Amino acid sequence: MNDRTKYQIMKEREFLKGYHSGDAGAEKTDQEQKLPSIPSLKKRRSQQTIALPVEFDRLGISSDIWDLIMRRQSRRRYAPEAVSLYELSFLLWATQGIRKFAGHKEQVTFRSVPSAGSRHPLETYLFANHVAGLSRGLYHYLPGEHVLELWDPAQDYEAELTRALCGQHFAATAPVLFVWSALPYRTEWRYGLKASKYILLDAGHMCQNLYLACESIGCGACAIGAYDQDHMDELLGFAPGPSVDPQYECVVYAAAVGRVREGQ
Repeated sequence: MNDRTKYQIMKEREFLKGYHSGDAGAEKTDQEQKLPSIPSLKKRRSQQTIALPVEFDRLGISSDIWDLIMRRQSRRRYAPEAVSLYELSFLLWATQGIRKFAGHKEQVTFRSVPSAGSRHPLETYLFANHVAGLSRGLYHYLPGEHVLELWDPAQDYEAELTRALCGQHFAATAPVLFVWSALPYRTEWRYGLKASKYILLDAGHMCQNLYLACESIGCGACAIGAYDQDHMDELLGFAPGPSVDPQYECVVYAAAVGRVREGQ
């Protein structure tokens, strides 16, 4: 290991740590300076939206938390049948669903997953390949309305996704690929330089909810941390980084989802 690599490792380890006593003299955050934040929810971009059903009781959801935790595993092989729109709706609610709104000047959302300071910097995008009642394409989830908006219809993303996912063909062809992005400034506004750590912790909370929610309805998930940043951001139309623009957005995580294949 050369000196350059050692230095980079030490630098990255500092990212893992919490506050230090010397941080008290650091520059005030934008919240402390009473500067405006960005909205907690993205505005609708498309006129074509799909309302998601909320009658989750018809799914026969397992509530045995012990059993769900014991069965939870990464699943890379999926049954040939489609994921239903009810199942997809439940998984979206379980990972980003809004339980209530609060605040007057600054809107705050309380969701199905924890987030540092309730900032919720993450957005959910779906590459739908095999969802009953849903045409193939790229979708964006709008949690404030619990609807999907269609960003790009009926495109075959297999080759592009395989490349963007560093050759992980099973994920590129999964019935649904969840892709999560971050708008870092939502969290930076409150936490400054500590925001990046909190954003990634938020992503971990969300993906674990996906795993458990999948297990509860007979689906399986596999988290994807290995992807080509430039290619994945380009697929979603994000501006290339690095950037300090408050509206900057980038992919941070993904997960393949499908129905559990019998015998697994």
